[in-house]
Amino acid sequence: MAVEKAKDRLEVLERIDEYERKRWFSKDVENDPPTKPLLPNQVDYLNEKLINKILTKFVNAKARRFIDNLIENNQLIIKGVNGYENFEKVQETGVILTCNHFNAFDNFAIHKVLEDFLLSHKTELYKVIREGNFTSFPGLYGLFFRHCNTLPLSHNFSTMKKFMHALSVLLKRGEKVLIYAEQGMWWNYRKPRPLTPGAFRFAVENNVPILPLFITMNDSEFVGSDGFNIQEYTLHFLPAIYPDSNLNKKDNIEMLKNKNYEMWKEVYEKTYGIPLEYLPESK
Repeated sequence: MAVEKAKDRLEVLERIDEYERKRWFSKDVENDPPTKPLLPNQVDYLNEKLINKILTKFVNAKARRFIDNLIENNQLIIKGVNGYENFEKVQETGVILTCNHFNAFDNFAIHKVLEDFLLSHKTELYKVIREGNFTSFPGLYGLFFRHCNTLPLSHNFSTMKKFMHALSVLLKRGEKVLIYAEQGMWWNYRKPRPLTPGAFRFAVENNVPILPLFITMNDSEFVGSDGFNIQEYTLHFLPAIYPDSNLNKKDNIEMLKNKNYEMWKEVYEKTYGIPLEYLPESK
């Protein structure tokens, strides 16, 4: 029996079409909870408090079981991994991973592929997230957002100072930090979007490489509760790109951002066999 396509997903697809035409590539298309400001005393980026260390260990274990359950039930399907050797080349240093953002579970796929590395090195993958995900999300996902090694951004200047310090500490000690340089999540959107500069500024300021990661997808035989085919993911780890000591900060950021986008574009065109083209622009 066919499952009717969910109204909220159809509305999101319509917004994606509209935003692509208007070139609003970093704008959110989901109806997420309103964002509450994140104040400095509300976040412990480095888990310096004992209670947060305990919660992080407990919630990460719960998240691993959650991911395994998704895979067992064909709700998260990892079809393949290309270029893992590119990650191995930078696994001993601090690095910023950039990935296209198209599903709430896409970072779970990255976690699963890196699981052996994370367990053997007794570390976790750190994720930069939007402020509202940390302050406003209820239930299980809210628990994951607050206690699974997340680094929430904030509109509060003092909180952002704390964020920048923590990010530098983590990168200096060799941690892996995932940043969605496209910003907003565009559900099941296959094209790479133009990138925002934040991830690349962090890389230049901390003198660490960018490891571009692009996930391609195809329809599986399984249909989700929303009426759409569950996607099968192929993760493409691409060669790391490094800040150039001969360039100033501004030019370095632009260089890294452009290289990252071009590498994603090449994977998109090669995998899907079509040129990257956006819908005609509308004002």
